[in-house]
Amino acid sequence: MTPETGKANLGLIIKVSALVLVCVGLVMSYQARQRGLSFIQWLKQLTGISGKFGAGPSADRATNSSQENRFKSLRVGFPIEAHPLIGSLTLVDLDKDGLLDILACDMRANRIGWIRQDPFGVYTEHWVGPPLKAPARVEAFDFDLDGDLDLLVAVMGQLLPTNDKIGSVVILENDGQQNFSPHVIAEGLARVTDVRGGDMDGDGDIDLVVGQFGYYEGETRWIENLGNWKFKSHILQSLSGPIHTIPVDIDHDGDLDIISLVSQEWEEIYLFENVGPGQFRTHLIWGSTNDDFGCSGMRLVDLDQDGDIDVLFTNGDAFDYIPPRPRPWHGVQWLENQGNFQFSYHRIGDLNGASAACAVDLDNDGDLDVVAVSAWNLWENPESQSMVWFENDGKMNFVRHDLTNIPTHLITLEAADMNHDGRVDVVTGGMHFYPPYTHQSRVTVWLNRWPSRLNLNRRK
Repeated sequence: MTPETGKANLGLIIKVSALVLVCVGLVMSYQARQRGLSFIQWLKQLTGISGKFGAGPSADRATNSSQENRFKSLRVGFPIEAHPLIGSLTLVDLDKDGLLDILACDMRANRIGWIRQDPFGVYTEHWVGPPLKAPARVEAFDFDLDGDLDLLVAVMGQLLPTNDKIGSVVILENDGQQNFSPHVIAEGLARVTDVRGGDMDGDGDIDLVVGQFGYYEGETRWIENLGNWKFKSHILQSLSGPIHTIPVDIDHDGDLDIISLVSQEWEEIYLFENVGPGQFRTHLIWGSTNDDFGCSGMRLVDLDQDGDIDVLFTNGDAFDYIPPRPRPWHGVQWLENQGNFQFSYHRIGDLNGASAACAVDLDNDGDLDVVAVSAWNLWENPESQSMVWFENDGKMNFVRHDLTNIPTHLITLEAADMNHDGRVDVVTGGMHFYPPYTHQSRVTVWLNRWPSRLNLNRRK
């Protein structure tokens, strides 16, 4: 090879290398933009400087003793037909009669069910609003500020994954007598899994925060209320997999920020800081190194009761697998708010197929325990638990106790004092998408039988 040929080859190698670097840079810049991050933030995440942590579960301390007698179960609402597909539940006094009701997103019937408590302890279900294809979540919120509760509905379009733009955001307007008229706020969206209300731009009316799970394509957006049922959408992030998008004043500065749980292959939690009317700055506050982590649900709660808002979330999604099977890293964890948009990851415990969790003082000892349910456990094994509780020892150490293995396939739960006895009860919904179908449920109220007061000195 002549010196001239060698120089030519070297020049070609340099040009090809430069082209590769440019292509890599363009791809990384695109991925950063999709997340709403700067290139430097995304580079730090890739290199491990800031953030993919919580790589694997720590072993929880579990007891095997059944505590089913701690609850009295009561099946409420319409009877079971076929295989129930309850997407989510909301507990609210919809008619403001002093008794808590239950709203159920029935993805089998494609309807919103209002399970009204009237009289006390008696539950009767009614459909509200028109049919909606695969309603994923409903929030009761006085959207039009007229004194009654309207219903904000996240409509997926269908339960099974698809890239088709079949999702929508619908508001069911309450006329004050619990008659509901539909308003389609946005349609032709990637499958919508969450919608919440809040004044995001500080102009005195109610805007919407929307999570679009989609499939390979999805988004997080807020929808600006322009008045007279006119709206303008603002895209915050273009990632598939948002499950929950929750407005909250996380930094106590008087405006609403947003925290979003993004599943799919991302497995990340983002905080969108409100930095001015309608302007948001993106922070990645947690991410898993495991692309198959399976995030499944999130709550915002002051779990350690130190005055700020923490993040409680589950990972147990197995919907992508046929058959749906749990993974050894499934379970429950929380992010401790350290201030200044910094959060510390803590594992609470393991639970196969964990789908949802609530923070409640279940045993009435003054601290917050965690109740969790499973949708994707090993149901052919009769010992597999569908609901457990993680007892808080008062120092944020948690011990798991089994609660029940029947019914199976519990996808959602909410907690509130349903019967006004001073104890927190639990309400669950069943998602029987895959066999076995032997222990089905639709909506179940679990009345708390724990003693009303325990010896608070027992740990001293």
